[in-house]
Amino acid sequence: MSMAVVGMVAGMALAFAGYFGGFGAFLLVAALGAVGFVAGRFLEGDLEPGYFFRGRERGDRRR
Repeated sequence: MSMAVVGMVAGMALAFAGYFGGFGAFLLVAALGAVGFVAGRFLEGDLEPGYFFRGRERGDRRR
């Protein structure tokens, strides 16, 4: 499935949520979609947990 089709399906899901459920449902669907996207990237191996949980080293500090 191409990224254009995936984007179209995501947009349609957000549109239906916004139309039938209001703005709160729109935000909920958008947030859950983002969580699903990140989880899918983890499962595909494109992201590592260390990208988000790695501490800053002392030499990296900017002033």
